[in-house]
Amino acid sequence: MTTVDRARLTRLLERERTTFAAARPRSEELAHRARQHMPAGVPMSWMAKWPGPFPVFVDRAAGAHFTCVDGIDHIDFCLGDTGAMMGHSPAATVAAVERQLTRGITTMLPTEDAIAVSAGLAERFGLPYWQFTLTATDANRHVIRYARHLTGRPKIVVHDYCYHGSVDEAFATMSDDGRTIDRRGNIGAPVDTSETTRVVPFNDLEALEAALAHGDVAAVLVEPALTNIGIVLPEPGYNEAVRELATRHGALLINDETHTICAGPSGYTGQLGLEPDFLVIGKSIGGGVPCGTFGFSHEVAERIARSVELEDIDVGGIGGTLAGNGLSMAAMRATLDGVLTPSAYEHMVPLADAWADGVQAGIDAAGADWCVTRLGARAEYTFSKQPPRTGREAADSDDFELQQLLHLYALGRGILLTPFHNMALMCPDTTRADVDAHTAMFAECVAELFADS
Repeated sequence: MTTVDRARLTRLLERERTTFAAARPRSEELAHRARQHMPAGVPMSWMAKWPGPFPVFVDRAAGAHFTCVDGIDHIDFCLGDTGAMMGHSPAATVAAVERQLTRGITTMLPTEDAIAVSAGLAERFGLPYWQFTLTATDANRHVIRYARHLTGRPKIVVHDYCYHGSVDEAFATMSDDGRTIDRRGNIGAPVDTSETTRVVPFNDLEALEAALAHGDVAAVLVEPALTNIGIVLPEPGYNEAVRELATRHGALLINDETHTICAGPSGYTGQLGLEPDFLVIGKSIGGGVPCGTFGFSHEVAERIARSVELEDIDVGGIGGTLAGNGLSMAAMRATLDGVLTPSAYEHMVPLADAWADGVQAGIDAAGADWCVTRLGARAEYTFSKQPPRTGREAADSDDFELQQLLHLYALGRGILLTPFHNMALMCPDTTRADVDAHTAMFAECVAELFADS
């Protein structure tokens, strides 16, 4: 591995923090006011992780750009970490939401939009039945409960360093000797995750089969490709083998497509013709309006219908009074029909490739032993010579201080990346000029970082 000069890294970080703050007096003022009533001055704790002495406060966002309160235009490659994957405030979604706002936001009754959305999702993903939530986290929680109910089994299998929202069962990792343990930062876990979960490495079919062989696994909850620890791609045939093993051992298979929808209009599942029992997705399909959904097969639908009494259908831990509300259904219908389309991906994917090519060129010019991984409209660089094949490999290659410098360097030049890793996402409004601006900035950054090394 190319050695990073830590003293130089520290100096660059200090310089970038000073430059960042000097250019954003209004954001600094708002951050000071915000700390009076919000810890770290942010409405959700993880926003404190943005690089710099305070977060950027947004004034307005449209398409692939946003303007901060100091009037600085930013190219946005974060896009709400997929929540705004179709761009900020897409016109079709905004028009549908505006219409629905005057017709009722939430009523606990269905609207006609729900029929169109469920039919459209069935066509995209190949699962006939759908239910709606407000987040993919909610959808994952509901599906896990259904899986336990239908199988009578207690355990869930997840991949090491997976991400499925704030689902308790997924905040687990593997110890060096292969045991399931709570993941670092798992706050207030209701029980030790080893009671609910078995963790296996991604791309390790032998470990998965051993986990399933106990006969107590209700479901295998997977992203078809890992995304939130950096992109970790499946080896050829891996997802198909996961399906076969789950079936053989009587476990249900849940594909979480919340991030892997970047692979194409029907996600990884549709692209590869995968056949999960459940599919979960959220964020992107509402154009930025909170939403989530889970789909399931005919067989699962029949098992649920036979085993859940109508009298108890509202108290089983599934649902919520705002789930399936008219506003989110209108947003999903407009986004799925008019924004999240094949033609959008025909624009986005080549730009992601161009972004990845530009980053790789900068890496090569600087002589860094880093690499770039691609997944549809998303690309990401990691601090390792070869693409990781497991979540642990991706985690071990990370360097938080180095990541903070690269993100702050970009942010100081009006370019936003996802704060938790080195990911960029394209939207239908992203342009080649946006990508080229990142390529130039990145080359400048790594040249400074590795000068004379």
